[in-house]
This record gives sequence, structure tokens and C-alpha cells, in this order.
Amino acid sequence: MPVTDPGFPAAPSSDPELIDEFPALLAGIPRLVRRRLRQELTVPRLRGAQVELLRLVAANPGLRVSAAAKELCLAGNSVSTLVNQLVAAGLLRREVDPADRRAALLHVTAEAAERLEAWTANHKALVGGLVAELPAEDRAALAAALPALRRLAAGLQRGDDGAGGESTGDHDGDHTGDHDGDHTGDRAGVDDDGGDDR
Repeated sequence: MPVTDPGFPAAPSSDPELIDEFPALLAGIPRLVRRRLRQELTVPRLRGAQVELLRLVAANPGLRVSAAAKELCLAGNSVSTLVNQLVAAGLLRREVDPADRRAALLHVTAEAAERLEAWTANHKALVGGLVAELPAEDRAALAAALPALRRLAAGLQRGDDGAGGESTGDHDGDHTGDHDGDHTGDRAGVDDDGGDDR
């Protein structure tokens, strides 16, 4: 008899194919994309968690470590470790918060910004090319599924908001680099999979 977590409701009996195959595809497609992008990397890969942090800071310059930990659902000491690694690699810089000299404000460096930009461009080109090769009805079906996927992501995010911070344990290898080892690599040397490859 399967063991289930009492904190999760039992899955409905309808749509067993969707329930079984959808999560595998959802995880497998990004992993395959990362692998393709990784083949052309010319810089050392970053772990997935490192990439996620870089992306977050790039989108929120001057972010505090505590805020980054909350957003990434990681423990504060795990994020501090990631920050130290990225500062040593020349991808993040810390500034003293003028409002609280005990706190640091995070900013990406020019090198990190270039990596992220290159990854984004390569990622869009690869995925865009693959989607363009699909029949028109398949492209329409993917577009029609986007609202449902957004609602699914929102539901998962609500669950995350109540969860405690994880350790940089690696989200599946989070090596944010790879998840497959998977968030910025690749694309430029980060490994979104646990080995992001950006």
C-alpha cells in the first residue's frame, strides 16, 4: 500500500495519464533544453542555486540577503554561502546598507549580467526554434495551456510561502546548475539544473 504524506490531499482518480506524465515532462523539458545549451558553454558552469540567486539579484538590485533567502525559500546561512561563492567568482558584489551598516546590499557584476543576458538570448533562440517547428495546432495548444500553467505555478508558490527555508541542498542537484545536475548557465555558463550552465 503506497505511503502518502498526510499533508497532501489524495490525487483524484481521473486523468491518471495527466497526473503521471505531466510532472515528468515539466521537469524533463527544461533539463533537455539545458543540456543542449550546455554543449556550447565556454565558461565554468554555475550551480542551479547560484544561478537562481544571480537572476533574483539582477532583477532586484540592492537586495538584502534576508530578502533573497525568503524569495528563494532557502535558509539564510545557505544564501550567505552562495553569496560568498559568487563574490569570490566575481559575479556578485556587496555594498554596506546605509540604513543598517550590519546588513549588505547585493548587486550583480558586469560579468554576471553578460552571462545572464547571453543565457537568456540562447535560451529564447533554442526554445523559439523548437516551438516554430511544431505544427500550428500544437503551438496553439501550448499557448492555450499557459493560463492553466500560471495558475498551477501560483498554487505551488502559495504552498512555498508557508514552508520553511531549504538548505542549498540542491534542488535536485540544484546545483542550480543543473538540475540535472538546473537557473543561468548554459546559456552562458550557468547550469540551470543543478549545474546551470550560465
